[in-house]
Amino acid sequence: MRVKVRWKEIVPYAAIAGITAVVALMFVALSGSDAGKAFAGFSRGLFGSMYSAAEVFVKATPLTLAGLGVAVAFRSGFTNIGAEGQFYMGAIATTFVATRLTGLPAWIMIPLMMLAGALLGGLWALIPGFLKARYGISEVINTIMFNYIGLGITGVLVQTVLKDPESYFPVSPTLPESAFLPVILPSTRLHAGLIIAVVMTALMYVLLFRTPQGFRMRAVGLNPRACQCMGISVYRNIVLSSLLSGGLAGLAGMCEVAGLQHRLLEGISPGYGYLAII
Repeated sequence: MRVKVRWKEIVPYAAIAGITAVVALMFVALSGSDAGKAFAGFSRGLFGSMYSAAEVFVKATPLTLAGLGVAVAFRSGFTNIGAEGQFYMGAIATTFVATRLTGLPAWIMIPLMMLAGALLGGLWALIPGFLKARYGISEVINTIMFNYIGLGITGVLVQTVLKDPESYFPVSPTLPESAFLPVILPSTRLHAGLIIAVVMTALMYVLLFRTPQGFRMRAVGLNPRACQCMGISVYRNIVLSSLLSGGLAGLAGMCEVAGLQHRLLEGISPGYGYLAII
């Protein structure tokens, strides 16, 4: 089967990457440094070793899931700026499950953590989604505020009910080993969260572009008034997209806790939810 290459979609991204590289090298040269050496050092940092290359995908995992969640929301006309807060909610739910159900085997623990992270992240986004769909209240303001609320809740929890009693710092206890996502590349930190991100990307593509429900979600994002006239429920599709969007960001938080940090930290996200919008 021949795969049709959509050059019109590829060329703009390639051009952006090329322009970015040229501008970066230009600034390096203007600073009086050797642009060639700078580029060589940059390349070695990315691909100089197996560990370096794996680290790119370690960072890409939460960004992929959170960015995917934002993209699903944007397609449906729900401007989700709250992936950061939803990320934290997913991390909180994961920690609660792992530290309260310590005796479970990994094949039960990991799916439960995924479900809990996606559910709490989805519910955190559902509140602004409902307010927008039902009352027309701006989701931009609400999702931004929910980011700070989520971060605040995390700070309270890691100093109270989720605090590690043996640590001076505001962190949760280390998760049991059954809650660790397996490492998929030995001698690196690359974990199975990458597989989760790839699978969810494929599933969201099928949902949005290969199903009637996906068509309705995209139609609502393009023209909600026309959808109302055609009998497509704007309310239902905005609520659904907000739930899916928050659930994916919550999964990003789950992967960061279970795959990399193995405990909840007050500043566990370096801004993944905001970078996801870009």
